[in-house]
Amino acid sequence: MDQQLPATKLDTAKIEAFLSNTLKLAGFSLNFQIGKAASLHADFENPELVVKFTGADVDLLLSNKAELLLALEQLTMEMLRLTANEHSLIQFDANDYRMLRIAELRLSALTVAEKVKKSRIPFEFNPMNSRERRIIHLALRNEPEVRSESAGMGPYRQVVVYPAGMPSAPLKNRPQPPSGPPGHRH
Repeated sequence: MDQQLPATKLDTAKIEAFLSNTLKLAGFSLNFQIGKAASLHADFENPELVVKFTGADVDLLLSNKAELLLALEQLTMEMLRLTANEHSLIQFDANDYRMLRIAELRLSALTVAEKVKKSRIPFEFNPMNSRERRIIHLALRNEPEVRSESAGMGPYRQVVVYPAGMPSAPLKNRPQPPSGPPGHRH
C-alpha cells in the first residue's frame, strides 16, 4: 500500500495563501509556482511538492547560501505542522539552486574523500542543514576507504570524513553550544 500524507498536510492552497501574504508583507518582488516535483536526484531529494520562485528579488532569496529561501521553506513547513520526518516532502527552489547545490556538495564530498585517503587526516565540513549532510553521506557511500558521520549539535552539526577504520574524535575548531545551567558563565 502506498504511504502518502493526508491531503491536508501538503495543502497547496494553504501554502499559496501563506507565501502570498508573507511575501506581500515583506515587500518582496517575487512570484512562485507550486507543482509536483520531478525526481531529478531521487537518491538525494525526492519531494512531493516543489515551490519555484521567480522575480526581481530572486537574488535576495539565494544570497548567503540561499539563507532566505531555506528560511521561507522552514517557516512554511512549520505553518503546515510537518514533522521532521516529513520535511523532505516539500522543497523550495529558484534558478535551479537545488540542482547546482547538490552537484557542488557531491563534488566537494568526492574531493574531500581523495584528500582524506591520501593524508589519513579527518576532514570537518562547515556546519550544514540535514538535507545537505545527507547529500555528503550519500555521495560517499561507495567510497570504502573513508567513512562519514554527522557530529555536533543544532546549527553546529556538520559532517566529518574519516579514513575507514579510524575511530571518531571530538570536534576541533568548531564552536559548540554553551554547556552548563542557563545563566551560568565559565
